[in-house]
This record gives sequence, structure tokens and C-alpha cells, in this order.
Amino acid sequence: MDQEKSTKSATIQSMINKITVCSSVSFYKDCLELEEELIKMGFKVLLPVTAYVMKKTGNYDVSSYKTWFKDKGDYGKKAELIRQHFAKIAEGDVILVVNNKKHGVAGYIGANVLMEMGLAFHLNKPIFILNEIADDNQFKEEIFGMNPVFLNGDLKTL
Repeated sequence: MDQEKSTKSATIQSMINKITVCSSVSFYKDCLELEEELIKMGFKVLLPVTAYVMKKTGNYDVSSYKTWFKDKGDYGKKAELIRQHFAKIAEGDVILVVNNKKHGVAGYIGANVLMEMGLAFHLNKPIFILNEIADDNQFKEEIFGMNPVFLNGDLKTL
């Protein structure tokens, strides 16, 4: 059984060149750190554009980027960010969902990331999830229905 799992993992890894990272904006700082680790492992990495803006400015205050909550006219910005990241999902070979703890919820996956997972699933892209999700996750049925691979916090299992 372990040999079968090892062979499957090696086969998947040989097919992966480009990884698109999906996560809550609250985890973008973590995603930037994971990007460095993934690059060292030989992968090309695609992150949401806002993660790079945060890195460049040093501003990781999520509320300063979600301007549409104060100005409904800015929802067009949100739509464009979604479209841009959807294009990166289509470009990548797989997606990696970074799902750390948020609002007291272990393995947090919000609605936007669920949409991104749905797109990856539709495009037949393998879905890797960094951490386990809570048993009471409201999207558990949908998440498990997309047959993701849980990495249990270990990128080396990619």
C-alpha cells in the first residue's frame, strides 16, 4: 500500500510544473513564504496579484484591500481580481489551497476559495489542500466531492 502511494505521488509530482496557490487574502503573507519553498522544490508558482502588492508595499492589512465594503462601486475591482486568478488557475497544472486557521476555524476555506476549487475541478486540475478541514466545515460535502489530496501541512508530499 505504501509503495502504491509512493508511486502515485512520484507520478503526480512529475506532471506538476506550475502550481496556482489559492487562499483567503488573510493568508497571503503565508502564501508568499510557501512560494519561496515551492520554488526551491523546482515548481513555478502563481499567486493572487494582491499577494504581490502586499509584499511590495509591506501592507498586509486585509481591510485596506477590500475597498468594496466601503464603496459598493469597487465591486468591479473584486470581479477583476477573481477573473485574474481564474486565469491563473487555468494556466497552472494544479492548485494548492492554503487553508490555515481563521476566525477560530481550523482549515478555513471560504466561498471564494471554494469557487476557485470548483473551477479547478471543472478544468480537471488536481486539487491539493495544505491542511485538513474541520469536520463541521460548511462546505465539507463539496470539498470532498472534488477528490482533493490533503497534504497534512507537508509540502514535500506533493
